[in-house]
Amino acid sequence: MSEKSPLVAAMSEEELDARHAEKMRKKKAARDKILATKTEVKGLVIVHTGKGKGKSTAAFGLVFRALGNGMKVGIVQFVKGKWETGERRALDRFPGEVTITAMGDGFTWETQDRQRDIEAARAAWERAKAMIIDEDHQLVVLDELNIVLRYDYLPVAEIVDFLRDHKPEMKHVVITGRNAKEELIDFADLVTEMEMIKHPFRSGIKAQLGIEF
Repeated sequence: MSEKSPLVAAMSEEELDARHAEKMRKKKAARDKILATKTEVKGLVIVHTGKGKGKSTAAFGLVFRALGNGMKVGIVQFVKGKWETGERRALDRFPGEVTITAMGDGFTWETQDRQRDIEAARAAWERAKAMIIDEDHQLVVLDELNIVLRYDYLPVAEIVDFLRDHKPEMKHVVITGRNAKEELIDFADLVTEMEMIKHPFRSGIKAQLGIEF
């Protein structure tokens, strides 16, 4: 813990409060000046990647935020088709407001069938394209798309080209999964990399209800 400077240590509480208020006033003025320059409004392409936990969790947080603002949401899960998850059950309570489609057959190491995985990825992508170009969904989540791109089940250039040429201007698209391709990272408006510091799985703790699923 850093020690207070002699000047700060000699100040009264009233002086500290006044010093803090002035500092925050200047910070707010600088922040307001920056915000005044941000005038563009557009639909974003958002990528959540990295080895840390929380990529899909963050995406579903955006889903609930969108629903809370009266937006309709579309979700395509590329590889989690066999999982019955808490978020899936929660979203079933929003009929007419959210469309969730699980197109995958499970993780690639479970199917052990490359051609089957490629077919499932292609079917999921066709479903995703329909959601992206329609007028119903304002936010579309492509959950674990990065996984199928990593294994080259779909060409990343096709994904980027479609998003660039066909995504409606105000449509938000969120893509999750570790090992995001550089082409997708370069194209996206917002990219967050989840870094793993510590994970209970490495200590022998199994996936927990309400945390992992």
